[in-house]
Order: sequence, then C-alpha cells, then structure tokens
Amino acid sequence: MHRQELLTLLYQHQTRYMDEAGYIRRALNYVEAHSDIFYRELWPAHVTGSAWVVNPDRSKILMMHHKKHDQWFQPGGHADGDADIVRVALRETAEETGIDPSHIHLLGSDIFDVDIHTIPAMHGDPRHEHIDIRFLVEIDDRLPVPGNDESHDVIWVSLMHVTSYNNNRSTYRMLEKTRQLRNIYAHSRTA
Repeated sequence: MHRQELLTLLYQHQTRYMDEAGYIRRALNYVEAHSDIFYRELWPAHVTGSAWVVNPDRSKILMMHHKKHDQWFQPGGHADGDADIVRVALRETAEETGIDPSHIHLLGSDIFDVDIHTIPAMHGDPRHEHIDIRFLVEIDDRLPVPGNDESHDVIWVSLMHVTSYNNNRSTYRMLEKTRQLRNIYAHSRTA
C-alpha cells in the first residue's frame, strides 16, 4: 500500500456518523498535504492503524488495557514508516495480543472506522493527533490471549459491557457498527 492507496480507501469509506465524516475529510486533507504521514515524527499528526477485533459470532470485542495511557482500547499503533496501513493494523494486533498472526483474520480490506484523537505530550513527544485508520478483524475467542508488555490486560468483552471499559464516542461508533454486523450475521445464519 502507498499513500495513494490510503487516499483511495478514505475516499471510498462511507459513514452515517457526522463526527466520522468530519474525520474522513480532515484525514483526506492531511494525507493529501503530507508525504511522510506514516512516520511518528510528523507533527502535529500522523497516521496510525488499529483493529476492531470481534469474535466469530460478533458477540464480543477484544480490548486491551494500555499501560502508557491507562485506558482500554482496541489493538493498534504507529506505522513506523510502513505505508501498508492494513499490515500495520494486523501487525499491531499480533504484537499487542500475543496471538499468532495465522489466527488473525481481516474481514475485508475496506476501512471499518476513521478517528482522529489527541495524544497528550509525554516521553519527550509533543501533544499531537493520531489519524487512526481502523479495520475489522476476527479472532476465535476460545484462543488464549497472552498479551504483551504494552498492556496490563487483554480480555474479551461482551457487546453490552464494552462502554463500561471505554465510553468515548469512537468506541460507541464502532460498537454500533458491530451491532449492525451482528444483526446481518444472525439473519444470514437463519436464512
């Protein structure tokens, strides 16, 4: 993937959420204006990749309690120069969950969600923004999830309890999208 491929994905991504539509426009403008968007040294913003991880029946979400930010999030992180943001999301998922990549299944190469959020100044880095490009991923929830040193814990959370762990707007948005997918999944299994 190259910067142009990310632009294509962003142009193709449709949403019914006004906040996400605004993030898509901002992301497009920023990615078009900067060639080095995949490097964390680009300020005041850079592109990150993450995965919204569902179990096979779409009833649970994999969440990690991030040590640095002391909050529950989906797996994800910096591209570190890798222009293939899908590969970044999958790599970060494997690293942060400790699950072998062969058990991590991308459920489509289209963007699942776009979010832009502020990261406070810490560890010598200035306050900046992450343009987070998110993809939908499936992992079997029967597999052990060892995690890694970046998280206090990695657990499966039922859809009805996800907002107890993280109630920010972007989590709510992805949760609503998952509920829609779950309805489609349930309908297709009965049809």
